[in-house]
Amino acid sequence: MSDWQTRTKLVHAGTRRSQYGEMSEAIFLTQGFAYDSAEQAEARFIEAGPDEFIYARYGNPTVRMFEDRIAALEGAEDAFATASGMAAVSGALTAMLKTGDHVVSSRALFGSCLYILEDILTRFGVEVSFVDGTDLNQWRDAIRRDTRAVFFESMSNPTLEVIDTPRVAELAHKVGATVIVDNVFATPVFSRALEQGADVVVYSATKHIDGQGRALGGVILGRRDYIRKTVEPYLKHTGGSMSPFTGWLMLKGLETMDLRVRAQADSAQAMAEALQWDARLERVIFPGIEQHPQHVLATALYEKPGTVLSLDIRGGQAAAFRFLNALKIMTISNNLGDAKSIVTHPATTTHQRLSDEQRAKLGITPGLVRVSLGIEATDDLIADVKQALDAV
Repeated sequence: MSDWQTRTKLVHAGTRRSQYGEMSEAIFLTQGFAYDSAEQAEARFIEAGPDEFIYARYGNPTVRMFEDRIAALEGAEDAFATASGMAAVSGALTAMLKTGDHVVSSRALFGSCLYILEDILTRFGVEVSFVDGTDLNQWRDAIRRDTRAVFFESMSNPTLEVIDTPRVAELAHKVGATVIVDNVFATPVFSRALEQGADVVVYSATKHIDGQGRALGGVILGRRDYIRKTVEPYLKHTGGSMSPFTGWLMLKGLETMDLRVRAQADSAQAMAEALQWDARLERVIFPGIEQHPQHVLATALYEKPGTVLSLDIRGGQAAAFRFLNALKIMTISNNLGDAKSIVTHPATTTHQRLSDEQRAKLGITPGLVRVSLGIEATDDLIADVKQALDAV
């Protein structure tokens, strides 16, 4: 299987067939499992084998297929699937941290990630230092001998700052810190964060993995001892594991993810190039164009620079709202990575809990609109954005 190409892994890796030989993966929609004897039950609770299950909160055959398949794609030793992307983020951090530990994080984060670091971890005595993730000197100054973990979004939401994963990982590993990367915007198709130095990668499977707006899910990937000895005990006891039906949906999503994400990325590149000199925009933010400050770095790190771009519309929030309301194809929502194109106004939705000063520091202006490209015809999407700008 290690020799298979991406599309083959996404269709076949991790497949388990029952005695019936089904083609589509079976949904083992059960919360518990029966034992042939009391002795077998006792043995399984002492140490379950690779195809032995105890309780759906601990693991399930359908969910395990999803974990094996995404691990094969990512090149990870193991994976643990979670109920949502935020369960993956909080689980990856909380499972390994304790009072007195020190974490260094990039400042540009999704609002819920920022809440976990600023409000939850610090409440339990974890010290968190925030840095400008694009400034290696700030990482160097903030990482200490007692730093236990570093955390960052490889490509930040929604301003698409690109973090130099290999260099940050090198700094962290000098003090033995664990590097945890939220890799959603880079996508599992275009990024190989583990090869570039990350120890742990988390995804919101709700985004590109499902890709069709059906279900919440997440996954944590890394070394087997971290997944099974640190993450699994924490999540199986706190209840953040993925349901069997969601696991099946995510398996179906993986089958077409490579095809969808490549089409979405091509549309994002075409749209950024079509709009980059539009006078109605303050800026077009997309790592695939030369104006992006980390364009060269993004080209080196990723096969393609993702499926999302941001438009900073002249005229602030009022202009941004007129733009959003004039769109005919794209839908106003707060998800991304969907087969349908989605637009979001971060300042009033995903990042609204931040103060004006915090948003300004992150570059989230009142006119900023995040655009997640779907799989509709590229020319139709570009025409839709241009007619909406005309309405502004």
